[in-house]
Amino acid sequence: MFERIRDARGRLRGVAHVTPIVTSRTLDERAGARVFLKCENLQRVGAFKFRGAFNAISRLGDAERARGVIAYSSGNHAQAVSLVGRLLGVAVTIVMPADAARSKRAATEGYGARVVLYDPATESREEMAGAISAREGQTLVPPYDHPDIVAGQGTAAAELLEQAGPLDFLLTPCGGGGLLSGSAVAARATCPACRTIGVEPALADDATRSFRTKTLHTVKNPPTIADGARTPSLGKVTFPLVLENVADMATVDDAAIEDAVRFLFHRTKLVVEPTGALPVAALLSGAVKIAGRVGVILSGGNVDAETMSRILLGGGGGE
Repeated sequence: MFERIRDARGRLRGVAHVTPIVTSRTLDERAGARVFLKCENLQRVGAFKFRGAFNAISRLGDAERARGVIAYSSGNHAQAVSLVGRLLGVAVTIVMPADAARSKRAATEGYGARVVLYDPATESREEMAGAISAREGQTLVPPYDHPDIVAGQGTAAAELLEQAGPLDFLLTPCGGGGLLSGSAVAARATCPACRTIGVEPALADDATRSFRTKTLHTVKNPPTIADGARTPSLGKVTFPLVLENVADMATVDDAAIEDAVRFLFHRTKLVVEPTGALPVAALLSGAVKIAGRVGVILSGGNVDAETMSRILLGGGGGE
C-alpha cells in the first residue's frame, strides 16, 4: 500500500494543496505533549477527501471517464468527487442523504454534480448508488473502501511527517477508515516508531469495537454531531489495514467534540467541523493520554453556519 501512497503523491503534486501545520502553546499545555495540527480543513473543498477522490478518478481510463462516476456521501466526499469531476471533465452523480448539511449539498451542486437524495432511515445509499450505476453505467467511487482512495488519503500523513519531522504519535479521525488506514500505513513506512491512534465518536464506535474484538461491527445511522463518522462500518479494504497498522483506538462523546471545535476556533482561529476535531477532543478530554511529539490531522472544515453558531454559543470562551 505504501507504494500506492507514493504514486498518489506524484499524481496530487501541483493539484492538491500542501496544507500548513499549526501549533498552539495552550493546546500543548493542556495535552501534555507537543502537538502539530495538519490543517486539511484548508485543503481544496475544505477536507482531506480531495486527495483520495483525485487519486482514484485520475487513474480511470478514457472509457470509464466518458461514462461518468457516481459516489455516495453526506458531504465531503461528495464535494471532492464533484470538484475532481469538474477538473477532469467527468460527469458526476452523488447519492446524498436528505438531511445532509445544506452547505455541503449546495457546494456539491455548485461544482456541477447531479444530486440524488435518499432517506437514511429507510433507504440504503449503497443499494441506490449500485442501482443507478447498473442502469446508467457510471463507475462507483466509494468514500473510503478502495485502495486508490486509501492511498490518496495517506498522502496527508506522509506530508505531515515531512513537515513536522519524526513523531511519537499520530491521531486521526475515523469514520470508514480511509484516512486512518492510509495514515497508519504512511506513518509505519516512514516513521516506524510512530504509533497511530484512531478517534471515533462514542455514539459511532463501530471501528473501536471492531479493533478490540478483531470482528467487524456495524452501526446504523448513529446520532452523533460528527456527521463524517456516521459510516456503518470499516470496509473490506480498510479493516485489515487498520488491524495491521493502527496501534490503538479511542472514543469521545459529543460534548467533548463540541468543546474541541470551540477550542480550535477561539485558540487557533481555525474553523474545523466536528468530525475533524475528533483527535483534539481526545487530547483535551483525556480520552487519549500521551506525551512527546504528536501529529493530528484536522480532516475538514465544512460545517454549516447554524451548527457552528450553536456550538460556539454553547460553551463560553472555547475552554
